[in-house]
Amino acid sequence: MTSKVEEALGYEQARDELIEVVRRLEAGGTTLEESLALWERGEELAKVCRRWLEGARARLDAALAEEAASEEAEAAER
Repeated sequence: MTSKVEEALGYEQARDELIEVVRRLEAGGTTLEESLALWERGEELAKVCRRWLEGARARLDAALAEEAASEEAEAAER
């Protein structure tokens, strides 16, 4: 289940925050509790990014299928 905040995040916003989370985790120096919270946030952000990318892929696939069907229809008319 996604929160309203996550739904409001655009792909670029989620990606940029995810990059920052990964940077902080790689830098170390955080407590175990902080690291776990960062990791959980990173997982949430990765899901947001994945949903955006899957949506974009579906739109591209639909547009390509529509274009192919249109070209086939034109070819059949000739």
